[in-house]
Amino acid sequence: MSVKKLVLKSGYQIPLLGFGTYRLTGKECTRAVSEALNTGYVHIDTAVAYDNEEAVAHGIDDSGVNRSNIFITTKISRVGLQYGKVIEQCKSSLEKLQTDYIDLLLIHWPNSSIPIGETLDALHDLTEQKMIRSAGVSNFTIKHLKEALALNKLPICNNQVEYHPLLNQRELYEYCGQQKIVLTAYSPIARGKVSHHQVIQNLAERKDISAQQLSLAWLMQKQIVSIPKASTPEHINENYQSQFIDLTPEEMSLMEECNRDERLVNPPWAEF
Repeated sequence: MSVKKLVLKSGYQIPLLGFGTYRLTGKECTRAVSEALNTGYVHIDTAVAYDNEEAVAHGIDDSGVNRSNIFITTKISRVGLQYGKVIEQCKSSLEKLQTDYIDLLLIHWPNSSIPIGETLDALHDLTEQKMIRSAGVSNFTIKHLKEALALNKLPICNNQVEYHPLLNQRELYEYCGQQKIVLTAYSPIARGKVSHHQVIQNLAERKDISAQQLSLAWLMQKQIVSIPKASTPEHINENYQSQFIDLTPEEMSLMEECNRDERLVNPPWAEF
C-alpha cells in the first residue's frame, strides 16, 4: 500500500507520513534514510540547522529510489531570514541535497526582529524560479500566521509544529484548517512519553499495537502530517505501519482527551 497524501495550497501533494531526521547525522542518518525509503516512506524531513542535508542526500542515493518519487522538506534558519540569506541558504540546501528543487521549504522559527515580508518575498521568488515547489512555516502561532497571511505574498502551505496527544493544539488545528494550511507534527510521539500515558497504553493494548503507532494513527486520521524519527529498521517499519491503522470515533475521542498542554520544545528564542 502506498503512503496517503494531502493536497497543499500550491497544488502539490504532501505525503501524510514522513521520516524525521532531527539529531540524525553522518552515516547513521544516511543508513536510516536509505532504510526508510526502502521501507516505503517517500517524504524526508530535514533542516539547515540539523547539519545533515548531505547525509540525507547520500541516503537517497544509496536507496536507489528515484528523486522524482521523493518529497523533501527542509527549513531555513531563524537567524538568516533576510532576503539575501534566504536565497543563499536555499541554494546551499539544493547543493547539499543534490537536487534541482526542494518540495517544501519552511521558515524554521519566527523571528520578530526580521520583517516577515522580506522573508516571504524571498520564498516567493524561489518559487517563481522553481527552486522550491511549496513554501511554509514552522513553530508559528495563530498570531504569526495572521501577520504572514495579511501580507498575501504567496500561499503558506504548511505549518510544522510540535503536536502529539499530550500537546493537542486544537485552536491552532482549527485555524490552520480554516486557512487550508496543512499541519505537520514534529515530536509526534512526545519523545516516547505517549507510552507512559495510561489511557494511550490501555487503548494500544486493546488494539494490539504500540502506543507510538496509536499516536501516529490518531494524528494522520486528523489529517495531520507526521514525521517520526527512528534509527533502527524495527522502529522505522513500526512507524510506517501506523498509517494503516483505523481508529473508531470513540477511540479518536479518547485520544483527544489525553491533552495536558505538555510542550517539550521551547527554546529561548521561541515566540509562543
